[in-house]
Amino acid sequence: MDHLLDKLPLYFHSVRYLKPIQVYGRVRNRMRKVRPDLSPAPSLRKQAGMWTAGVRRPARMSGPERFRFLNQTRNMPAASDWNRADVEKLWLYNLHYFDDLNAEGGDDRRAWHTALIERWIHENRPGPGNGWEPYPVSLRIVNWIRYFLEGNAAQQSWVDSLAVQARWLKRQVEWHLLGNHLMANAKALVFAGVYFEGSEAESWRAEGVRILDAQFGEQILDDGGHFELSPMYHAIILEDILDLQNLARAYPGALPTGFVDRLASLAGPMLSWLEAMTHPDGEIALLNDSAFGISGTPAEIAGYGERLGFDKAPKESAVDFRESSGYIRLMCGEMVAFLDVGRIGPDYLPGHSHADSLTFEMSLFGERVIVDSGTSCYGTGEERLRQRGTAAHNTVEIDAADSSEVWSGFRVARRAHPGPVSCREDDSGCVEVNGSHDGYRRLEGKPVHRRAFRSVPERFTVTDHIEGEFRQARAMFHLHPNVRAACLEEGGGAVLSLAGDREIRITVAGGECRLVETTWHPEFGVSLPSTGLLVRLTGPELVTDFSWR
Repeated sequence: MDHLLDKLPLYFHSVRYLKPIQVYGRVRNRMRKVRPDLSPAPSLRKQAGMWTAGVRRPARMSGPERFRFLNQTRNMPAASDWNRADVEKLWLYNLHYFDDLNAEGGDDRRAWHTALIERWIHENRPGPGNGWEPYPVSLRIVNWIRYFLEGNAAQQSWVDSLAVQARWLKRQVEWHLLGNHLMANAKALVFAGVYFEGSEAESWRAEGVRILDAQFGEQILDDGGHFELSPMYHAIILEDILDLQNLARAYPGALPTGFVDRLASLAGPMLSWLEAMTHPDGEIALLNDSAFGISGTPAEIAGYGERLGFDKAPKESAVDFRESSGYIRLMCGEMVAFLDVGRIGPDYLPGHSHADSLTFEMSLFGERVIVDSGTSCYGTGEERLRQRGTAAHNTVEIDAADSSEVWSGFRVARRAHPGPVSCREDDSGCVEVNGSHDGYRRLEGKPVHRRAFRSVPERFTVTDHIEGEFRQARAMFHLHPNVRAACLEEGGGAVLSLAGDREIRITVAGGECRLVETTWHPEFGVSLPSTGLLVRLTGPELVTDFSWR
């Protein structure tokens, strides 16, 4: 009972941000019993255009019953394996997605794919189980239809199952979750509504278009970013938009002209945003819930866009401020930094947000040097909570509290709000960015964290200032596992060694530093040992200076 009472403030400050539709949707889902409709499938629409090959992800099957997801390989030969209680739910979700149908080298596994589709239909009766939850249904509908559009003949039993899944999804749209889940639901309804024809298919298509039309204005920001502020989810949504544009070309006239035009207007800015949030190594910045290997790489998605006639139109300036997203890409000589000066995410949907206000990542000489710790797991465990916490990011933690109250697996109670941001660049090449947040004002001394980033050739300086009373504060700088570090004498900084005998010298003023062991999580299921520079502030201001030649 005491434990529940302790959590009441967390529940209150989480629920008060929800939209009414989210609350209503949760209640409806608990009370409503949906029966599957097993009626024969509508007839198929005649395809009059060409389907363009999309992003090819790595193969997920190494045998007819052997699968690799989230860096874990398992044999799944039994009917009960689709819903095994001892396997992580996200892994099982991936099993139901059928990504391998359209993966690299898929033609060589066609016999496995045929058997797998047959097996899924016979071993997953409509209604119960992981495979009938709306999100897996949505991804599977699209993957099956993509597979068919790429020249693989669909058996009648598969088409009938596809129609059952579309009917089920239309009555299970995830209004209680919104965000990327709602976009995936709507995309699947559009795919099914275009693949089939007739009045029933038209109802799926119309519902999907209606949802997407409304959500584009809500979820795609003015600067081209996705509003959940995760580069990984942005890449997923961008690929969805390219898939829809591809579908419109395969079935000319099947989608409203205005809707198709809107897809085209979104693709370019979203490609540009993804390019802006890409490190020199070709992979995304790991901000909020982000990991490699879930979406296509930025280069693969850009290539898909080019095949459809879209250009990412990259900006060449030293400062690329994505103001709606609150992200700044800062370039100076051999350095590229990604600054987070914005909000943690949508107030009513912070599930993929981290307590990372004013964090940054930095690459130098083409290598990642300062890294956010990444995301290796979902769920509600302690490791998930740790990876979302402030100490797992390159920012300041005050009085051992997180800057936003992340809790459970996907919840946030009181959260940081950013202050005004200034971004100045002068003729000498000096760039200075100033930001702040109020996430710690809930503490006794009501402190406010202010941070200034200053970049000049061969030097990058981070100045932290805390206004208000506090007992202790510390800054963390997480290093890429390939970076070797040694502390300077008397805790005044460190020397970082990179490939090619390059060195970065870090000096600190206003703090005492030491090296600590930590971990980096670039992919789900991956935990790599790394080093962090932990700096304890000795006063209200800390200056951390990075220099190199």
